[in-house]
Amino acid sequence: MKVLISGSTGLVGEVLGSQLKAEGHEVLALVRREVRQEGREVRWDPRAGVIEASALEGLDGVVHLSGENIAGRRWSAAQKEEIRASRVESTRFLCETLAQLQRPPAVLACASAIGYYGDRGDEVLREDSGAGVGFLAETGVAWEGATRAAREGGVRVVNLRFGILLSRRGGALAKMLPPFKMGVAGKMGNGRQYMSWISLDDTIAAICHALTTEQVAGPVNIVAPEPVTNAEFTKTLGRVLRRPTLLPLPGFAARLALGEMADALLFASTRVEPARLLETAFGFAHGDLETALRHELGK
Repeated sequence: MKVLISGSTGLVGEVLGSQLKAEGHEVLALVRREVRQEGREVRWDPRAGVIEASALEGLDGVVHLSGENIAGRRWSAAQKEEIRASRVESTRFLCETLAQLQRPPAVLACASAIGYYGDRGDEVLREDSGAGVGFLAETGVAWEGATRAAREGGVRVVNLRFGILLSRRGGALAKMLPPFKMGVAGKMGNGRQYMSWISLDDTIAAICHALTTEQVAGPVNIVAPEPVTNAEFTKTLGRVLRRPTLLPLPGFAARLALGEMADALLFASTRVEPARLLETAFGFAHGDLETALRHELGK
């Protein structure tokens, strides 16, 4: 296959690109800077409405992963707009461009997130569950809606609703590791909120599954089959690291430090099942949390 990746320097994009190349596929990177490698990079500037459309002709697949880090800084009104625009507007521009090609790609796998479901307690959520409320849910709805042009243009669109990625190299787990290794961590709030997680290896495999499995279309939950509560996650990570986990993070302290972001990212409960992956015979390498953590942390 010939596959274009946006966000190719991010954690998932970098590993995905390496995996596809190792399997013999041709990989191009969609970049905002000037092109340094002719034939391997395609420049775009979604804010300016600039893209080298001719270089997109004849692609087999596109994986769109770029977007502002939702946990990069405290959520001001300006930061929330940056988060939203970096996802929704860039996706709409890319999809409108793909739809106008003479030879559009067969498939577009576009990032989304389980934040689409909002804070839902212990409700079991599958791909056909409705959207939640709040900033992340509203952003998710708009983000997925921005792929409409590609879908109407005959492209098979997969909306990758990513859960909590477990990697020591970045994301939520990397931020958790320092306090857990020092033995000064514990559950967040009451610990009853559900965390829907997935290993990095299974994330990459699920994206490849979406690219190559024709019956996969629409929203797909990229999560492991066994979501856990925050208390369970905390206990398991402490056991893997052989460290105590006796110091909880009070809700008021997190809200004081992070504001609105604390409720959305730390205390929201999202119990998600990967129904579509299971229906299409996807096999998880790391189906339970302790196995995934031990693999990722070399324990």
